[in-house]
Amino acid sequence: MKYSFIAATLSLFISTCATADMQSDIMSIKHNWAIATYQTANDKQEAAFEKLLQQSTNATHAYKSKAEPKIWMAITLSTTADVIGGFSALGKVKQARALLDEAEAILQHAHPENIHSLKESIYVSLGALYYNVPGWPIGFGDDDKANEYLKKALATNPSGIDPNYFYGSFLLEQGRAKNAIKYFNKALLAPARVKRPLADKGRKEEVSIKLAEAKRSL
Repeated sequence: MKYSFIAATLSLFISTCATADMQSDIMSIKHNWAIATYQTANDKQEAAFEKLLQQSTNATHAYKSKAEPKIWMAITLSTTADVIGGFSALGKVKQARALLDEAEAILQHAHPENIHSLKESIYVSLGALYYNVPGWPIGFGDDDKANEYLKKALATNPSGIDPNYFYGSFLLEQGRAKNAIKYFNKALLAPARVKRPLADKGRKEEVSIKLAEAKRSL
């Protein structure tokens, strides 16, 4: 009996350590993503994101059954695609969509307490992909799907900076500047995200630029 207890305790200890290691790896990816996105010169961004892609790929392979590494690899792929542009970016955005779909499938079997912020990240990322990627026959862009996913993100976190920023950006792209302003203002008032000051600062700068653009278009 005592051996069963020891085995169960050891299994829990290993699982806890793996979770701690994964969270440490994810926090490093998040930090490096913010630096590459907001604090790296344009002519050095591609190299920074290639390095970050390797880091996120390693995390995805190390934690194959987990959703969060897949989400952050998808985010890294999407941002890299935005940096490099052109047809060479299409492969990366297709891979990003596949990873987000895989992550969403994993979360269907996860405990509800652990998936709230992860679902938000998936919905925001898919929404942004669907309205930024060209439509058929070049890509898989789809404004209806973009609207659906971004509304899901807002329902998950109505006051979050990313859902409001990306939905506002989508509305602005649709020529609905007046409605977009509402969401940009909400994004500027969004609560700070724990341990993500660089990302918050950079995102709010992007929000301010989009807000000014929306106001000019009225």
